[in-house]
Amino acid sequence: MTIWNELADIEFKLHYVDANGIKTRVLEAGEGEPLILLHGTGGHIEAYAKNMQGLSKDFRVIVVDMLGHGYTDKPDRPYGIDDYSDHLLDLMKAMNLEQAFISGESLGGWVAAWFVAHHPGYAKALVLNTPGNVNSDPEVMEKLKKSTINAVVNVNYENVKTRLEWLMYDKSVVTDELIENRRQIYSHPSYQKAVYNIVHLQEIEPRKQYIWDPAWCGKIDVPTLLVWTDHDPTSTVEQAGPIKDMIPGAELEVIYDAGHWPQWEQVEAFNKKLTDFMLKHADASISR
Repeated sequence: MTIWNELADIEFKLHYVDANGIKTRVLEAGEGEPLILLHGTGGHIEAYAKNMQGLSKDFRVIVVDMLGHGYTDKPDRPYGIDDYSDHLLDLMKAMNLEQAFISGESLGGWVAAWFVAHHPGYAKALVLNTPGNVNSDPEVMEKLKKSTINAVVNVNYENVKTRLEWLMYDKSVVTDELIENRRQIYSHPSYQKAVYNIVHLQEIEPRKQYIWDPAWCGKIDVPTLLVWTDHDPTSTVEQAGPIKDMIPGAELEVIYDAGHWPQWEQVEAFNKKLTDFMLKHADASISR
């Protein structure tokens, strides 16, 4: 075992929270300022298992199985970015979190940005980690949709492994345990149905209303860091430029030798960039 060995010598809590009727799986560790971490499409809290020990030294780390994902409830409706954002708001209210640092990877980054733009005052600072939907490349969207559905509907070791390896620059970091962890999630009957709601955003029409745009990105009023990688299969570092320009005062950092999961492939580099940025803005407070 590797994932849970990462948590073996820290105090953590794995529990469920009722977020306005949505039973939501949450992993917590640490006692500092709240830091919420959001995973990507088809992901789950274990995507941040390697980061818990390091980040919990400075933060109360809160990792969430997002709406329809992992072991969180899966209402039978297509999931838009506003649905994920509303779920995050309901979760924060249920956990009595007035403010938190927020970071999201891929879909989670897209959701985090939308949340901050549409629910001002809840975030203290924002880190967008290889955020999703940067270029709406039809080829990337179709590949992600097909590989996600295939990994779930035809769930087996090889299909799940292929889906996970697509995320990584170094394929060797895809362990048997990570594959089995995700295989078990994908094998659940509720997930077999929910996957079609999850890939809803890989269709261009429903995606259009959430496209990155200065009209809503300009409303992000907290310190924001974009974290890119040199081997992200979804977008290049050059494509980060327009997103950076849309968000007032946003900064950009690059993590090298990593794909779509820098938090998994380059743990120390990711933790340091996130921690340094968040702590630099620890005194930020936006009134609602």
